[in-house]
Amino acid sequence: MDRVDSLTIRPAVAGDAAQIVAFIAALAAYEKLSHEAKASEADITRDLFGPDPKVFCEIAEWDGEPVGFALWFYTYSTFQGRHGIWLEDLYVDPGQRGRGIGKALLVHLARRCVAEGLGRFEWWVLDWNEPSIAFYKSQGGVMQDEWTKVRVDGDDLLKLGGA
Repeated sequence: MDRVDSLTIRPAVAGDAAQIVAFIAALAAYEKLSHEAKASEADITRDLFGPDPKVFCEIAEWDGEPVGFALWFYTYSTFQGRHGIWLEDLYVDPGQRGRGIGKALLVHLARRCVAEGLGRFEWWVLDWNEPSIAFYKSQGGVMQDEWTKVRVDGDDLLKLGGA
């Protein structure tokens, strides 16, 4: 657990599932992707707090109140021959921004990478999100513009999967 002034970062627990869903909904609204946010409290409880979780979450609290989260999972680089961390979501309540909470969440996960000998810490940022791009660059983030994301979902996934 990391603590800076009134900020505490702690691992999420099952009782945080509703708050995590609320953070996801707020992030989706900010990113203009509410139509894609379908995760339920049951989904979060199953996947983060079930018997064999594959995804993890840190909760940022300011004076004991949840104000943000970082949801992440381990990746693997065949080129490096090492695991890394993929940051799926990072969100801080708009009224709490400017207090270093987002940076503290990044530092917390970067420390995990260093402590575990991981080779990478990666995430996506929407190309129109200039404030986040500037923030990530200020933290040492390097934009990987030479890569194009590929996604198959819905009916196309069913077709590809032979269903």
